[in-house]
Amino acid sequence: MSALVVENLTVTFGRFRALDALSLAVDPGEIRAVIGPNGAGKTTLLDVISGITKPVSGRVLIGDGIDLTTRSEAEIAKAGIRRKFQKPSVFPALTIRENLEIGCGTGLSATERPARIAEILAETGLAPREHAQAGALAHGEKQWLEIGMVLASNPRIILLDEPVAGLSDSETERTAALIRSLRRLDRAILVIEHDMAFVEAIADRVTVLHEGRTLFEGSLHGARADSRVIEVFLGR
Repeated sequence: MSALVVENLTVTFGRFRALDALSLAVDPGEIRAVIGPNGAGKTTLLDVISGITKPVSGRVLIGDGIDLTTRSEAEIAKAGIRRKFQKPSVFPALTIRENLEIGCGTGLSATERPARIAEILAETGLAPREHAQAGALAHGEKQWLEIGMVLASNPRIILLDEPVAGLSDSETERTAALIRSLRRLDRAILVIEHDMAFVEAIADRVTVLHEGRTLFEGSLHGARADSRVIEVFLGR
């Protein structure tokens, strides 16, 4: 059974068709990267999954058969779907620990939270700075904190929108290691990214979008050898 299934998803904005009968399936435990040129529909796909945008037609199903397109953003979050946006949206006046408290949401009791927060601090490498204000963090640290906030509620589907945008090479390598460490059989991770070295480091499979449709699906090595992908995205 797939962790996430997108079936014939179509989204339009006026006359523009952002997604055109798009279908894909992500397996449990999989890290899937969605790549493609600007305007291909990548962010729109995450917007539909997270409930921000409603499609004209099609469905988005999670493992137990819930159709996310019929649910509100709050209901989708409660079902275990969490998203990290491209620009970090942490609470700058609060400490790292306080941000993670917020990330836990209502799904964890007061007695469960300390252990979960300690686990996230260790996973993200932010434990030495847990009492620092989020606004004082470097850009990479803010990215890791927001990933930590996503993780805090123990989601079943994690959506990451360009998690290494603006990061240095060393920060990118650390983020790749962090995301690889998040792989679990009861969790699927969907990543949008333009950095192909980063995609190669984390992704089990890639889906290449072009004009709202799937152009290629498979390994990044296969994508690099595909003449259509070379033509519209990777270049010669």
